[in-house]
Amino acid sequence: MFSFQDQFSAATKANFEAQLALITSLTSKAFESVEKLVELNLTAVKSSLEESTSNAKQLLTVKDPQEFMALSAAQAKPNAEKALAYGRHVADIASSAQAEFTRAAEAQIAETSRKVSTLVDDVTKNAPAGSENVIAMMKSVISNANAGYEQLTKTTKQAVQTMEANVTNATAQFSQAAEKATSRAKK
Repeated sequence: MFSFQDQFSAATKANFEAQLALITSLTSKAFESVEKLVELNLTAVKSSLEESTSNAKQLLTVKDPQEFMALSAAQAKPNAEKALAYGRHVADIASSAQAEFTRAAEAQIAETSRKVSTLVDDVTKNAPAGSENVIAMMKSVISNANAGYEQLTKTTKQAVQTMEANVTNATAQFSQAAEKATSRAKK
């Protein structure tokens, strides 16, 4: 039979290894998301430079102000649509990263909670008489920590949902503004 110190040492080591694995996983996911953002930005910049050059060349061939306004309006709508698509793509990357972080954290919290509960149960079985109050206090602390983790998870999910709703709302407003600007430029 293991002593309490051996059990606690083994549980601490396992918890440390699990936390290290979680940090490694989260770091990997963060780098993947940053890599996607960098790739998206490079593609957007390259495309924007090519289109700007082409649009400028087209505008230089214009003969009168009315033709200039019509061409400007024609060029504005695709640019607005591309900006909207870019914003959606960034939001998708952020949302995906957040979902991965949440899944990893929830799995880690559940596993750690399970291990701590198992350790407390094992210690309870081998505890000397008169230590019931200490064990009850440990169980209460663990229960409170788990409730705190659950509340943190719920709050994080709500914050992400709010962010996604705000991005959707901003995208819709930008789209409406782009439509109005395009229709005014055509007149």
